[in-house]
Amino acid sequence: MKSLARDRRRLGWLTLFLLVLPVFLRNPYYLTVANLTALNVLTVAGLVLLIGYAGEISLGHAGFWAVGAYGSALLSLRLGFPPVLATLVVLAAGTLLAALLGRVILRLRGNYLVMATLAFNLMIYYFLVEAEDLTGGPPGLPGIPPYRLGPYTLSGDLPFYYLLWGVSLGVLYLFFNLVHSGEGRALRALSEEPAAACLGISPLRYKTLAFAMSAACALLAGALYAHYLSFISPKTFDIFFSVQLVTMCLFGGKASLWGALFGAGVLTPLPHLLEFLEDYRDLFYGGLLMAVLVFFPEGLSGLWGRSRGGHARD
Repeated sequence: MKSLARDRRRLGWLTLFLLVLPVFLRNPYYLTVANLTALNVLTVAGLVLLIGYAGEISLGHAGFWAVGAYGSALLSLRLGFPPVLATLVVLAAGTLLAALLGRVILRLRGNYLVMATLAFNLMIYYFLVEAEDLTGGPPGLPGIPPYRLGPYTLSGDLPFYYLLWGVSLGVLYLFFNLVHSGEGRALRALSEEPAAACLGISPLRYKTLAFAMSAACALLAGALYAHYLSFISPKTFDIFFSVQLVTMCLFGGKASLWGALFGAGVLTPLPHLLEFLEDYRDLFYGGLLMAVLVFFPEGLSGLWGRSRGGHARD
C-alpha cells in the first residue's frame, strides 16, 4: 500500500503542475501539443496494461481510435446525438466489441497475434477510405460538433486542455488503484502464465480484460480527439500511428504506468519542437523503437527506477 500512496502523491503533484502549466504556454500551438499529449497518455496507459501486464502486443490501437472518433462524430452529425451521449454510446459499444474480439484473437500467440491486430487496423482504415458516402473518404469528415454541457459549449484549446488532462489523469488514477488490487496482482501473474493457471487464474479472462480496457482508452481518446479538432480523416489512424503508440509505451517503459507519461510526454511534443523531424516522423519512430528494444528494454521508467534504487514496475 505504500507504493500506492506514493503513486497517488506523485499524481497529485503532477495534477497541480498541469493546472498551472497553461499560464506559461504563451503560444497557442504549444497548448495544442499539450492536448495531443494528454490523448496519447490516455492511450498508452491502456497499452501498458496490455503489453506490460498481460504480456500481449497490439498494432491495432489506431483502429480503435478511428472507431471512437468516427463513431462519435457520425452519431452526432448523422443521427443528431448530443456529443457527450455519442461518446458514451461508442465507448460502451466499442468496449464490448473489443472484449468479444479479444476472446478470439488472444488465443493466438506471438507474430500471429501481431498480424491479427494489424489486420484489424488495416480493415478499419480501408473501410474509412472506401466508404466515402458515410465517412467522407480520404478528404475527411469536417464540422464535428464540440461537447456541450447544458448552455455551455466546450470549444477552444484551453477548455479542452483541462478536459483532456482531467480524463487522462482520472484514468491513470483508476489504473494505479487497479494494478495494486487483487485483479492487478492477477494481471502481474500473467508473466508466468503456466504458474498463474495453476493458481486458478484464467489467462484468457485477464488478457481479455486488459485488451478491453486498453481498447476503451483508445476509443475514448479517439472520440475526444474528434470533438476537439472538429475534423478527422483516415490518414490520422493508419498503421504508422499504431507503431507510434507502441513506441511510446516501450520508450516510457511497458512495466510501469508512469511510462505512459514518460513515453507520451517526450515523444508527442518532440517532433513538433524539432521541426526537421516532421518529414521523417515514421522513420524516427521506427529507429527509436529498435533502439529501445536493443539498448534499454525497460524504457525511461526502468532507468528512473534503477537510478532511485527501486524497480520499474508499479
